Amino acid sequence: MPIKQMFKRTSGWLYLNSPVGRRHLRGAGVILMLHRVLADDRAAELPHRNELCVGPQAFEQLLRWLKQHFDCVPLMDLLQGNSLRHGSARPKVALTFDDGWRDNAVNAFPLLQQYQVPASIFLSTDFIGSRQRFWWESLGETLWGSYGEEARARLLEHLKKIGRPLPSAYHIADREKSRSLALAHYLQSLKSLPAHVLGSLTDRCPEESLPQALDWQQVQALEASGLIGFGPHGASHAILTGLDDYRLEQELSRSHEALAAGCRTPLPVYCYPNGDHDLRVRQRLASHRYPYALGTLAGIYRGNDDPLALPRIGVSQRNASRPSLLAWRISRGGRA
Repeated sequence: MPIKQMFKRTSGWLYLNSPVGRRHLRGAGVILMLHRVLADDRAAELPHRNELCVGPQAFEQLLRWLKQHFDCVPLMDLLQGNSLRHGSARPKVALTFDDGWRDNAVNAFPLLQQYQVPASIFLSTDFIGSRQRFWWESLGETLWGSYGEEARARLLEHLKKIGRPLPSAYHIADREKSRSLALAHYLQSLKSLPAHVLGSLTDRCPEESLPQALDWQQVQALEASGLIGFGPHGASHAILTGLDDYRLEQELSRSHEALAAGCRTPLPVYCYPNGDHDLRVRQRLASHRYPYALGTLAGIYRGNDDPLALPRIGVSQRNASRPSLLAWRISRGGRA
């Protein structure tokens, strides 16, 4: 184990098991940010999936660890201060999932139910109950070769034509992990492309046998369990700060209306796609009477944060399978 990682893991363990750490977390809460739970841990370990995905074994290990060190509470209990003011002296944690992936129901929910851990799922509502696809998943897996060499070659050729070829670091890497890391950096760079270009690229990728996202029947069944709540994560997953006023209003309204129609009790919490927001976006969100919104800036929730820019700490395969690394992130207030 690298010395740096050993230091972080040891520091994280000491933090959660020391009087200093317990004092630091007293009266505080941690909001964790997840996206997907895949069916296979090894698949989730690859860098181009690692930040957004965890495997079932790592997720179960995370849940056991959370139950050992935290009170696992619904997000609204944390935000409204009920669990911070009352209950045990243990720190509180709330789980959130972004986007609305189908595997949240198939792979994550059975474990959440087994361990009785509540969670909130934030839906990009245009995708729910449709065959619409998340571009980063379709492009990433096509370029990785998950759908065959012919599909990969066609997409590579088109990317060259539009001036966004896959970097040489991917082609010359001699190890799977190195290639995956190069692909992760490349996918990150594509976020700057206009939405219509990303949509066109996605259309060039093979369709999966199953939809990527949940359908409304799954949403309603999960909500009926009493463990899962749902809120909006945009409609089309467009980056809100890049929209003009008209499109911003459409995005906020459409996602709000879809949740109102599809859920019994939608959460009064918005979750910014990609975590991006500015003053204009927050003002428009406030006009829709959302008292809370989640970003992606890392930090611990203490009840005095800007309610429309709440911090979360990201969970990846790496720190879910090594929870002491997650403890280290928490000890730093998420700033690492």
